[in-house]
Amino acid sequence: MRPPRAPRGERSHLSRRDLLSECAAGILQRPARSALTALGTVLGVGTFVVVLGLTATTSSQIDSRFNELTATQVTVEDTGGEQPEYLANAFPADADRRIEALNGVRNAGVYWPVRLTAEELVSAAPPGTGDEGERTEVVAASPGVLEAAGPDLEQGRIFDAYHDRRGENVAVIGSGLAARLGITLETAPAVFVGDHAFTVIGIVADVERKADLLLSVVVPRTTAERIWGGPDSGARAQMLIATDLGAARQIASEAPLALDPAHLEYFKAVPPPDPRGLRGSVTSDLDELFMLLAGICLVIGAVGIANTTLVAVLERTGEIGLRRALGARGRHITLQFLAESGALGALGGLVGTSIGTVTVVAMAVVRDWTPVIHPATVVAAPAIGLVTGVLAGLYPAWRASRIQPAEALRR
Repeated sequence: MRPPRAPRGERSHLSRRDLLSECAAGILQRPARSALTALGTVLGVGTFVVVLGLTATTSSQIDSRFNELTATQVTVEDTGGEQPEYLANAFPADADRRIEALNGVRNAGVYWPVRLTAEELVSAAPPGTGDEGERTEVVAASPGVLEAAGPDLEQGRIFDAYHDRRGENVAVIGSGLAARLGITLETAPAVFVGDHAFTVIGIVADVERKADLLLSVVVPRTTAERIWGGPDSGARAQMLIATDLGAARQIASEAPLALDPAHLEYFKAVPPPDPRGLRGSVTSDLDELFMLLAGICLVIGAVGIANTTLVAVLERTGEIGLRRALGARGRHITLQFLAESGALGALGGLVGTSIGTVTVVAMAVVRDWTPVIHPATVVAAPAIGLVTGVLAGLYPAWRASRIQPAEALRR
């Protein structure tokens, strides 16, 4: 007959209340270290909220930018006809007036690059005075081109229908070219294209459309025709049209008919690209880039939490050994350190979310933008902090649960 078994001692238990109290005690026992541990999550989650908020905000600005500029520009190209009666320039003399008569058109004008000889350089002094000049494009344009480009004048004015009708030798240049040539309007300057002098009446600092005008000498088209002739098959004329918002595609379909109803094949109207597809491509690239940066910040924060928690485990080895000697099981130690790291992660997530939200709003106010933060980002950010803290505390908690009482007490 077997002897009766000795009664086994009852296993220890760790209630949720005890777990929370131990967690709070561990955090509050070393407040400075706890704050430094949470700082990694604050930075990671805060950066996560900032980059996502700025992505949404800048995407909104991209929308408005596409709507204001790209969606209000139409280009009409002279494609060249195959009929015998086709001329080098298919645009009629009153092309500006015909297009501007269409409902929804703000400004329109015809332009083409002037074909210069190798000896015709642009300079601020006549040939033979020692100024070698430089190779710069000369553009023949009707007054509507400069108006449609939306110029921001640094000095002077743009030429108008009077200069174009009389074929005056006047020019408008960009500020960069003016600086290279040393031209200002205080001395009634002239720019020389070969032997031909043009009085500079305007210097343009910036344009909304057709930025290459800033690098060119723009002269009236009638003047260019008198000196160099009109456009040819190697440098065909084009038309720049500025429209009201939402009218660009309609104008693109009507422009060839308004210019020459009998020869629609002479013209090719190029409407603006679909802003939705272009915007989606740009914002998708921004989202991927910023999400990568946010992920890197979270990884850095998690490494900081893991490192600080591991150091705390090593310093609390005596405490862990004492608790194990009093009956605490390995999983109780694991849960305690996971609870501490998770609480610090959640706290850091809340603080980081608040700081990130304030940062996005402040930057939007400074830039005069409308701040956009998705509610899902604000809701998910603290949860991300909690998950980051728990994941960062897995190895330190496992390391703490493996400490044996006798070994800990010997230290």
